[in-house]
Amino acid sequence: MNAPSDLSQLSPDQLRHLAATLMSQVEEKDKALRHSEQVNQKLTYELALLKRHAFGKRSEQLNVLQISLLDEVVDADIAAIETELEDLNSTSTSPAPKKAPKRAPLPPELPRTEIRHDPQSEHCACGCKLRRIGEEVSEKLDYTPGVFHVERHIRGKWVCDQCETLTQAPMPAQIIDKGIPTAGLLAQVLIAKYADHLPLYRQEQIFARAGVPIPRSTLAEWVGICGVRLQPLIDALRDLLLDEPVLHADETPVPMLAPGKKRTHRAYLWAYATTPYAGLKAVVYDFSEGRGGQHARDFLGEWLGKLVCDDYSGYKQSFANGVTEIGCIAHARRKFVDLHVAGKSQIAGQAIELIGQLYQVEREAQSLSADERQRLRETKARPIADALHRWMLAHREKVPNGSATAKALDYSLKRWAALKRYLDDGGLPIDNNRVENLIRPWALGRSNWLFAGSLRSGQRAATIMSLIQGAKLNGHEPYAYLKDVLERLPTQKASQLHELLPHHWQHTD
Repeated sequence: MNAPSDLSQLSPDQLRHLAATLMSQVEEKDKALRHSEQVNQKLTYELALLKRHAFGKRSEQLNVLQISLLDEVVDADIAAIETELEDLNSTSTSPAPKKAPKRAPLPPELPRTEIRHDPQSEHCACGCKLRRIGEEVSEKLDYTPGVFHVERHIRGKWVCDQCETLTQAPMPAQIIDKGIPTAGLLAQVLIAKYADHLPLYRQEQIFARAGVPIPRSTLAEWVGICGVRLQPLIDALRDLLLDEPVLHADETPVPMLAPGKKRTHRAYLWAYATTPYAGLKAVVYDFSEGRGGQHARDFLGEWLGKLVCDDYSGYKQSFANGVTEIGCIAHARRKFVDLHVAGKSQIAGQAIELIGQLYQVEREAQSLSADERQRLRETKARPIADALHRWMLAHREKVPNGSATAKALDYSLKRWAALKRYLDDGGLPIDNNRVENLIRPWALGRSNWLFAGSLRSGQRAATIMSLIQGAKLNGHEPYAYLKDVLERLPTQKASQLHELLPHHWQHTD
């Protein structure tokens, strides 16, 4: 409606109607403006989040599991630039005195070859004979590709002349009967593939350069056999894991080749681990074709403990069946970190500060017993958590629905009961970071494997990596552990199988 140029010609009723119409138009425009500002804030937030996802620091990215090989390129570029700057400075200015490098000495057990650098003549230019007064020694680390050696198992044949009985010692039992690989070679192949993320075709090339060509198909057969032989250890470890009252759980996608098709689909790796406070240090990976909650329920079975996890809906049915949900404070904090970095939100900054105070209490409680930790949390952490909750409720009433700030607040408020449960039990962790860290080797492997060849290959990888990561958690060198297990496993009694699990294992040498 357009207002007339001369309002004096209008009656009082017409003026009131005009005023009401104009006010209605202003309110509609104001509402549209607020909606535009809200959408603009949301889009700005999402754009900044995507930029951080692509270019931000690894510790604050959207998905902490996405480890990029670009890290190596960046580090190499930085080193090259620093070297070029040093070269430019050395040509333009007098060289500064160099500090002695602070590096650890090379291991004394490594074999050493002496290379002597002496003057070509023992006489000085003046004709006098030179006298040795000392020496300077610097060490450099060299590398020779792996060297193979052959074990010659010589079994003597003995005969009794009287009864003509032939006696011969049996061949020691091996993981692969009548095969050529020792337990040491099998362990090397498994560690290279699943710990160092070297596909078999690369190992084939490495072995060929060392003078021993081993076809990739043969290496694959060895890996397959080892996976089957090691599976009973994982079955036993899973049973022990499900005796724990508290577990971590998380999942990550792994591309898997679709049977009979030349494309991949999304499979999932699930990880279940004990807490940092548990006596058992273990993780068991479970590979499945999908992310449905049934996979978690199949693994957990009748277990009804406390599960530390993110807000993935696949666990909801387990909670309905009696499992207790323990929330992850790190996930809640991450929502505010994303918001703060994207828009420098003052509200997000205050939330980060309060959550930081909760983590400070955890650092103080790290070395305490469960009872002492719970008492410290009750005294110091609970007042902070209560203040954080009241603060979030107060600010939620001030921000519009649908805004990025509202979403960050809603994430924590809707899950507050699960997020604060760690305060009631000193045996519970504050977050789910432990299992997220244990899934990272799979993220690194994805850069090299590209995809799992089949469901069986994914399950085999889960078996072997459970043992490798378990060895690391218990302070063992993975190669030494796996080599010893593969040597002992063929003759190990079923009743003594637990001795080969990572938390029980002791080197026999």
